[in-house]
Amino acid sequence: MKGKLILEDGSVFHGEMLNDTPAFGEVVFNTGMTGYQEILTDPSYCRQIVTLTYPLIGNYGTADLFMQSRQSFVSGFIVGELASYGSHWRMEDSIQNFLTEQKIPCLFHVDTRALTRHIRAAGTMKGVMAPESATQKDLDAMLAQPLVRDVVREATTPESYTMENDGPHVAVLDFGIKRNILKSLHDWGCNLTVLPASATAEDVMGLSPDGIFLSNGPGDPKDVPEAVETIKKLIGQKPMFGICLGHQLLALAMGANTYKLKFGHRGSNQPVKNLQTGRVHITSQNHGYAVDESSLAGLPLEVSHRSVNDGTVEGIRHTELPIFSVQYHPEASPGPDDNTYLFDQFVSILKKGA
Repeated sequence: MKGKLILEDGSVFHGEMLNDTPAFGEVVFNTGMTGYQEILTDPSYCRQIVTLTYPLIGNYGTADLFMQSRQSFVSGFIVGELASYGSHWRMEDSIQNFLTEQKIPCLFHVDTRALTRHIRAAGTMKGVMAPESATQKDLDAMLAQPLVRDVVREATTPESYTMENDGPHVAVLDFGIKRNILKSLHDWGCNLTVLPASATAEDVMGLSPDGIFLSNGPGDPKDVPEAVETIKKLIGQKPMFGICLGHQLLALAMGANTYKLKFGHRGSNQPVKNLQTGRVHITSQNHGYAVDESSLAGLPLEVSHRSVNDGTVEGIRHTELPIFSVQYHPEASPGPDDNTYLFDQFVSILKKGA
């Protein structure tokens, strides 16, 4: 079935639709060469239409092992070529069946290079995926919709749960967490209690945790002011570690500011410099917002990591308290082990306080 993507600036990109379901959302791109199922099930992409720059997608199929959340939260999926079959010893199903079962609209045979170059030049924007048969009236009506803002509410866990272990007890605030982050913390020996994003500071401290973890998640950090207020009350109570959205929320809670990037950082090949060691790490990233470095002036925070590509803040740490955060995903195996030291640092801090 013929289909197309229409951007809010009037640009049109044609292709084929796997199913005839239309999709609406912010159109972004990811430069990773592998990990399409992890991308599709990363809650940080909630309500977005994701374009993959790598041309062939689906060649190793899908498997439950690679799921990063209970379901996919993306609005749509755009690729150059959708593999007709996959081959991998862990494969359990095809990408086509996965997309259909997860109800993910997919547009393929698209010139994703041209689309990516357009987004890089013009910035991320709203878009609609629809069959060629869709009327202009319907397309205009879909494009006129505002982007959904309260996406953390969709992506967070509906209820608390535990992942028991013998090590330090960590209270995890789930703003749309990836399963591999939980697995990494658990593998480092942490006893985890995962709480919904709506949890209060009293809920957290009522658990008597040894440390607090602030998770990744979707959207603008300023859309969840209640989380910022919760984190404010928790600062200084226990050691704290944040990733991605958790990093941005921590910065806001400390009095810093955040801003939207032109087209974001999304890919598994982003170089970041550790300013403490001078070493450059390869990182996996997925974010459209960043911490404003100028807003850190006068605050007890310092930049710990910086993007080699554009110089943006990729990590901060408190100058006095055991609190730190990074903008990227150390659990996603970039490097592949370049960034696991962050989990080790966090757990070491918790054990010293025991």
